[in-house]
Amino acid sequence: MRAPDRREHPSAQGDIAACANLLRGGSRSFHAASRVLPRRVGEPAAALYAFCRVADDAVDHGHDRHAALALLRERLDRVYAGHPAPQAIDRAFAATVTRYRIPRALPEALLEGFAWDAEERTYETLSDVAAYAARVAGTVGAMMTLIMGRREPAVLARACDLGVAMQFTNIARDVGEDAANGRLYLPRQWLREAGVDVAAFLADPRPCAGVHAATRRLLVAADGLYARAIAGIAALPRDCRPGILAARTLYAEIGRVVERGGPTKALERAVVPRTRQLALVAGALARAPFLAARPDDTPPLPEVAFLVEAAVGAGRHELPPQGLEERIAWLVDLFERLERRDPVG
Repeated sequence: MRAPDRREHPSAQGDIAACANLLRGGSRSFHAASRVLPRRVGEPAAALYAFCRVADDAVDHGHDRHAALALLRERLDRVYAGHPAPQAIDRAFAATVTRYRIPRALPEALLEGFAWDAEERTYETLSDVAAYAARVAGTVGAMMTLIMGRREPAVLARACDLGVAMQFTNIARDVGEDAANGRLYLPRQWLREAGVDVAAFLADPRPCAGVHAATRRLLVAADGLYARAIAGIAALPRDCRPGILAARTLYAEIGRVVERGGPTKALERAVVPRTRQLALVAGALARAPFLAARPDDTPPLPEVAFLVEAAVGAGRHELPPQGLEERIAWLVDLFERLERRDPVG
């Protein structure tokens, strides 16, 4: 199904503008992310980020989180039925998921991550934390990759790596703020191994060596994913690489600030100085054109494999690919599926 262009829907430009205004006022990081990309990507990215922002706020700040989630799922039903709610964000998001063939499994997984917050789920192991990160951040990486026009499994896997790494960094940066709100996303197993009484820490959050040690372990895991993500960034369209590489570089630097803060600042929110941000962005912009395309076929993290499979599958059975070999494979697959549905003889 092809999304109508703006000549058929004059209000589409207004819907995108409403998404951008929402992000400008309520989410500077999301707004900045959508602005550093080429317009053909930045506009649908704004629709995606706006829907994510509204969903997050509805669950995080609502009086009844479970009711908020039920309403969000109803809105998602309407988006995928082609009859979005009469709101600019829903209309823009519906046009985006149709045009870029974003499977429902991806935004549905995002809502599942929000549901885990609503039910105050606890995270014992690194795998548990990665499963949460896959839902609240890996999903966004996968959807953005589809918007940028790439659907290869290896590229999607690296995009999910980047999303999970960025969420690990968020967790490391926000340990103190989360603990003050009764939340803990560091693996509890690691904290106990470092001598931290988890219940006592949540009752009275104070900086200590054990919390800093667990935080550093999470940042080491993030660094491995940041390194793998480079191959995925190199496979993106040339005009998309600078913005994504800059975001990756800035987030990785937050981890360095956390590490340098040491145990005494383990609960303080790490901030990268403005001058350092500018230097890092300038370096990323200069480096991006020279990224070597070295495919990394490392399998996706087990926790994100379902996202990659959903994204690849959504494209496999719709519009035919462009290359001759891919067209032939697509046609063979199509005939096989038709035969299974309607056998001859």
